Amino acid sequence: MAETLLMPTLGLTMTEGTVDQWYKQIGDPVAKGEAVVSISSEKLTHDVESPVDGVLLAITVDNGEEAVCQGVIGYVGAEGEEVPSGDAPVESIAEEVTEVKEEAKVTPTSAPKRVSGERIFATPLARKIAADKGYELEDIIGTGGNGRITRRDVDRFIPQVMTSTVSQVTGEGLEGMRKVIAQRMHNSLNQSAQLTLHRKADITKLLAFRKDLKEKAGDNLSKSALSINTLLVKAVSLALKDKPEMNASYNGVEHIKHDSVHMGIAVAVDDGLVVPVIKDVDTKSLSQIGAGFVEVTSQAIEGTLPGELYSGSTFTITNLGTAGVEYFTPILNTPEIGILGVGATTAKLVFNEEKEIKEIQELPLSLTFDHQVVDGSPAAEFLAQIIYYLENPYLLVV
Repeated sequence: MAETLLMPTLGLTMTEGTVDQWYKQIGDPVAKGEAVVSISSEKLTHDVESPVDGVLLAITVDNGEEAVCQGVIGYVGAEGEEVPSGDAPVESIAEEVTEVKEEAKVTPTSAPKRVSGERIFATPLARKIAADKGYELEDIIGTGGNGRITRRDVDRFIPQVMTSTVSQVTGEGLEGMRKVIAQRMHNSLNQSAQLTLHRKADITKLLAFRKDLKEKAGDNLSKSALSINTLLVKAVSLALKDKPEMNASYNGVEHIKHDSVHMGIAVAVDDGLVVPVIKDVDTKSLSQIGAGFVEVTSQAIEGTLPGELYSGSTFTITNLGTAGVEYFTPILNTPEIGILGVGATTAKLVFNEEKEIKEIQELPLSLTFDHQVVDGSPAAEFLAQIIYYLENPYLLVV
């Protein structure tokens, strides 16, 4: 059976990508792992490799055209092998240009209301995006020719929210990655009930633990294994195993609890944000997590991270401590139901049990969660569990 070449997801904000250049022509031989086509998002480029030895059987999205993420852009397989007839080629974004022109003539509020049983016209790309987001096409008003639903209609649709006086496209006036970020953040806030809890963790023992381990392990332990980010990832992964209801996703239709912990790390890049993923952190040691953290974040900044490591996270951590921020309200990386914001460490003077003054180091934490799925009490317990591991650091190596 022919294997598909898919448009990868290269970042948090990416919903579609552009085919830059096909390195092979139809019928050319390809080797497993060989780059077949170059694609790009607003800021990142990536080579799509062949999953098998064989030949390039078909190209469904040509150079310069765009396709939705995870959509089919070509097929590879044995010479003479037929392309699966059940898989229709992915529609190019360019095919909707004429629909956009028609869209300007009809606003969503002026379109006629559908009657029961009426046939719904929609572009293939609009149908796919709506299915991925769990939207019902009959709830979306089309602004294309003859009321046809286009990609833009799906992008700006807000479930269960009816407006008669305001009609605008989220991100209008913005360009490139900034516009996509606006759309993703807006959708996140509109598709979930977000609430943020704030607490501080006393990391005085954690810092002493790092110093002690460095002295005892010496060169046998890498610097990255004891970074605050690595220790945070470990503490959060342990807390997620203790409180598995937080290691879940909800897209408005399906609630999925995940067995493995795949940690997303928010990373700032030029004009935007991406979330590379460290897979299976719940099974990794501090050294392995540290090495994985350095690898995925550096590759994300350089634009060399493999496409499959831009998606699949089950929980996300975002750190603004280096910017001096203490508390903030991170926005969910939907469909995940939790994200932890990390602030800047601060020193504080307190009384010990002997009524003597001592200095402690505190780390501000901000947990945003989806109140549709998790209530405040279990979310608070999860945050407390993270703090418990940070304040009892030797549990991180048990």
